[in-house]
Amino acid sequence: MAKHTDRLEAASAHKARLRNQRLARSFALVICVCVAFVAGFFVRGDAPLLESLGFGPVLEATGAPVGPASGKDKTTYNSLSARVSEVEDALANDSLDSYDLDAATDSVLDAFSDVTQDAYLRYYDPARYSSLVGDSSGSYAGIGVLFSEYNGLAYVVDVFDGSSAQAAGVRVGDFVVAVDGDRGQEWSMNEVTSALDRGEGESVVVTWRRPATLEAEGGEEFTTTLTCSTYDVKNVTTELDDKVGYIKLRQLTQNSSSLVKQAVGELASQGALSFVLDIRDNPGGFLTQAVDVASLFVKSGTIVQIETKDGKSAKSATGSVATDKPLVVLVNENTAAAAEVLAVALQESQRATLVGTSTLGKGSVQVVRDLSFGGALRYTAAYYLSPQGRQINGVGVAPNITIGLAGEAAGDSQKSLALETAQSLVQE
Repeated sequence: MAKHTDRLEAASAHKARLRNQRLARSFALVICVCVAFVAGFFVRGDAPLLESLGFGPVLEATGAPVGPASGKDKTTYNSLSARVSEVEDALANDSLDSYDLDAATDSVLDAFSDVTQDAYLRYYDPARYSSLVGDSSGSYAGIGVLFSEYNGLAYVVDVFDGSSAQAAGVRVGDFVVAVDGDRGQEWSMNEVTSALDRGEGESVVVTWRRPATLEAEGGEEFTTTLTCSTYDVKNVTTELDDKVGYIKLRQLTQNSSSLVKQAVGELASQGALSFVLDIRDNPGGFLTQAVDVASLFVKSGTIVQIETKDGKSAKSATGSVATDKPLVVLVNENTAAAAEVLAVALQESQRATLVGTSTLGKGSVQVVRDLSFGGALRYTAAYYLSPQGRQINGVGVAPNITIGLAGEAAGDSQKSLALETAQSLVQE
C-alpha cells in the first residue's frame, strides 16, 4: 500500500513539474513575441532606413504615430511588453524552470509571422540570415529559373531555355516547397535564389507545389534533382516589327534604364515609329530604375507615391526623355512590385496604353532589420501608390485593353494585339 502511495505522489509531482515547465515556456514565448512586435513598429518609421532604399524624405505628415507606447511612456495599460515584463518578474521569483531562449525565439517568431497581417514578415535566425544573399545583377547562377514572390512565397515566372529546370518539367506558376529537403520555413524569393546560387555542376533537390492558380492552396507536389549552371540571360531584348519597336524587359536591374534607352535609340534609328514595352513576368527590382525607365517616356510629373508609417513621399520624372513616340505596355498577372509602378505611371500620365491582364498587386516594400539578439527581421515598411494615389498592393494595375491568352499555344496573342495597337497609334 505504501509503495502504491509513493507511486501516486511521484506521478503527481511529475505532472506538477510538467505544468510549471509549460507555463514558464509559454511566458518565455510571449516575451519574445513582445520584442518582435515592438521592434516592428519602431523600424517601420525608420526614415534613414527607407531613404537608403531610395524613397527620399517624407513630404506629407499623417499625424501622430499609431501603435504601442514607446520609451518611458510604456505602462501595463498601453504596452504589451510592460505586461509581459510584469509576468516575467513574477516567474523569476517563483519558477524553478529553465528554457532554451534561442529555440523559444525561433518558434515564437515563426508563429508570430503566421498570425500577423503581413504576409512577408519573416524572422531569420543568425545562421539562416548569414546565408541570405540576394542577386539582382542579371547573371543567374542556379537552375535556370526566374522567381517572383506572392504573399511571401517564391514561385516561377520564367524557365530558361535549355536549363535543367526546363528539362525536369518545371513550369511558370510552380511554388518552392523545399530545397534539399528543408521544409523548416516558407521559402521567399531571396531565400530561394540564395540557396540555389551554387557552383557550376553542383546538384540540388527542389520540391515544388503546382496549384491551379497563384491564390489556390494545395496542388500536386513533385521533387526534382537539378544541376546548377550559370545563365547569362539578356535583360533587354528587341525586335522591329513593321515600324513598331518591341522591347522586352525581364527585370528592373541596376542598369535597366540605360539598356532601355539604348534599345529605344537603336530601334528609332531603324525606323521605329512607335514602341511596345513588354514587362510581362517582370518581378520588379530597383524602384529607382522603375522611375528612370518611366522617365524615358514621361517628361514631367509624379511617377510614384510611397506611403510609410510617417507619411507619403513622391518621386518625379527625371526629365531624361528618350522618345515621345506612341507607346504600348504589355502586362500580365506576373508583372509585380516596381514593374507595376512603371506600368501605372505610364498609364496614369496618359503616356501609354496597357495591354494584357491585371498585374499581381504586390505594391509593398520589405526591409530587413538586424536584431540585437541575433538574426534579422524582414517586414513590410512601405506601400507603392500610383501617381494619383491609387493603391497597388492587393489590387494590381488593370490594363486599358484586356486579353488573357498568351504563350506559344495561343501564338502569343497578347503580343500580337500590342503590336497592332502600337501600329494603329501611329496611323492616328
